[in-house]
Amino acid sequence: MLATISSEAFVLGLSAIGAGFVLAVAALGIGIGQGLVGMRGVEGVARQPEAKSDILQIMLVGQAVTETTGIFAFIISILLVAANPLVGLL
Repeated sequence: MLATISSEAFVLGLSAIGAGFVLAVAALGIGIGQGLVGMRGVEGVARQPEAKSDILQIMLVGQAVTETTGIFAFIISILLVAANPLVGLL
């Protein structure tokens, strides 16, 4: 016996899957990006120890810019799950 699925339930289910996918891909990208920024910062300090404070300052700004991607992905996933704008289009 086949169960019927309403169009609202279908949209909400796919939105939840999409939100999870967005967060997973964003986490992967953020991890790689922050790792690269940290790696380059350590390499810069190893080459020029006297410029440590300048390199650290620039590295932290790069880390913050990289982290904003995760914040945006989190906001989008919350919108998809909690206040889904697609359900109103049905």
